[in-house]
Amino acid sequence: MAKRTKKNPSRRSSSTSTNSQDEFVVTKEYRRFAEFCDACRRHRYIGLCYGPPGVGKTLSGRQYAKWDYLEPYLDITFRDPEDRPPIDFNECRAVFYTPTVANTPRQIESRVESIFMRFNCAIDEVLAPKLPDVLVMREWVELLIVDEADRLKFAGLEQIRDVYDRAKMGLVLVGMPGIEKRLARYPQLYSRVGFVHRFKVLSTKEMRFILQKKWETVGRILDQNDFTDEETVSAILRITGGNFRLLDRLLAQVERVLQINELQTVTKEVVEAARESLVIGAA
Repeated sequence: MAKRTKKNPSRRSSSTSTNSQDEFVVTKEYRRFAEFCDACRRHRYIGLCYGPPGVGKTLSGRQYAKWDYLEPYLDITFRDPEDRPPIDFNECRAVFYTPTVANTPRQIESRVESIFMRFNCAIDEVLAPKLPDVLVMREWVELLIVDEADRLKFAGLEQIRDVYDRAKMGLVLVGMPGIEKRLARYPQLYSRVGFVHRFKVLSTKEMRFILQKKWETVGRILDQNDFTDEETVSAILRITGGNFRLLDRLLAQVERVLQINELQTVTKEVVEAARESLVIGAA
């Protein structure tokens, strides 16, 4: 059974851990995604990444760009070294952009250029003492990751392509299955696609590993030699089907069921009760 242990107050609950790069779990699928991004960045190609919702595409993109650390600091002048994010700025060469639902080419261009400028200023501020003095701000962006690329209509895609052509950088478009067929109708853009990556659901072993890590953050320990625990894990794996987002939602509901009923043990019945309170659609 999943034993309740004393909670560590310094740890955050599973409901917030998905946004923390400190608690990001590196899976095989993320490593494949990172290699895909490295190739696009190195060869300055356009890459197309697609996969069903909830498998971790957005989290992986933000992790690769270290965006959870960088984004809050892009408007800050780093005068005090203690204010800087705990990352190696020599490795920061990717930016992450999510277009709004309603967007125009002008809005896209303005937003992307603003991100680029603030990113370049931030990296310059940190690395300037180590480099020769120059009057012109350096261009540090080597890869642009565009999440929710399905939101872009033809004019928006053309604008992103124009940014890519002018900046001479790599570009990764992240979207849902079917976006690869849609982009094939735009030869000027599709002819520049050098790599395609299909983001797959997590394997059973990876789901078990992530489940263990997530429950450790809320003070629970899974015992593989306990039948109740194994039955519980099997139920969770069956319900989630390798979907990372659904796993996160299900565990939050499990905690809720335990608190409402003042229970200490996670069982198959608790998991089934938690599942009934979720809206689970087809992937």
